[in-house]
Amino acid sequence: MATTANLPTQEQLLARFQALQQRIQAVEAAAELFRRFKAISNRIDAVEHVFDQLPTLDAATAKAPAAASRRAAYEAARVNASLIQARLAQELFDKGFSNFKCVAPSCDRRKFVRVPGEYYDRTLQWRQACLAAASVHHLCKSIIMENTKAHPSVKGWEDPNNSKYYVVIVQYTARLNADKLKNIIHKLNGGRIGKQYFNMRLCPEDVSDGLSGYEHNAVSPIGIKTPLPIILSHKIAKLEPDFFFIGAGEVDLKVGLRASEFIAQYKPMVLDCTYDDE
Repeated sequence: MATTANLPTQEQLLARFQALQQRIQAVEAAAELFRRFKAISNRIDAVEHVFDQLPTLDAATAKAPAAASRRAAYEAARVNASLIQARLAQELFDKGFSNFKCVAPSCDRRKFVRVPGEYYDRTLQWRQACLAAASVHHLCKSIIMENTKAHPSVKGWEDPNNSKYYVVIVQYTARLNADKLKNIIHKLNGGRIGKQYFNMRLCPEDVSDGLSGYEHNAVSPIGIKTPLPIILSHKIAKLEPDFFFIGAGEVDLKVGLRASEFIAQYKPMVLDCTYDDE
């Protein structure tokens, strides 16, 4: 049995405690250094990834538009950009979206917005302020809907009038009307397929993740893994001003786009698919 004489003194215990604190601080400092190094490495990878997607240009023959493309891609990937953000930025630039062709610093806020972690726990008014959106009606989401009773002949998504899956974009202030959506898609087929073969429901999360390549609350029609047909609520097409926000492949990443440009470039079916009283 240990005697009182063998026990460490208060000074010795304090010294040990201080030494332990120093070790913990050293470990935390090393972890923070590694985190910063990883972040820098990811940014470098993002820039390299974007440049790998661009054609190699000879300095003597490079033209101004190509140079602008490289500059826009670089600028999009340079500041706190992930690989997903860089890829989406390049796609939007290539499609000619006006806010992505603009390389002035003043245009940055009209491209991507990183939102705080509590974004989805907050009110729509708070989210509107976070994005500097014109109104809460300009906040939109993309979801994947599945026809759970599709005709046996429907195997994929090649026919936009009779697909197994659809990307549907609606406002947060409007509720999707699944019955209305079912009836509209049935009519698109001219009645050649019975109504019993249509039942639109929210796609299971694991299937949605696999089709889109994005996780829950990050689904986007931009850079989507599977070229599913897109349905855009007619209310979004009528927004004033003509600029709405949707998810951009990451839970905390949003992107602002002109509805008119989105319709022109992504060719969605603009349909009345929400409840009338909202």
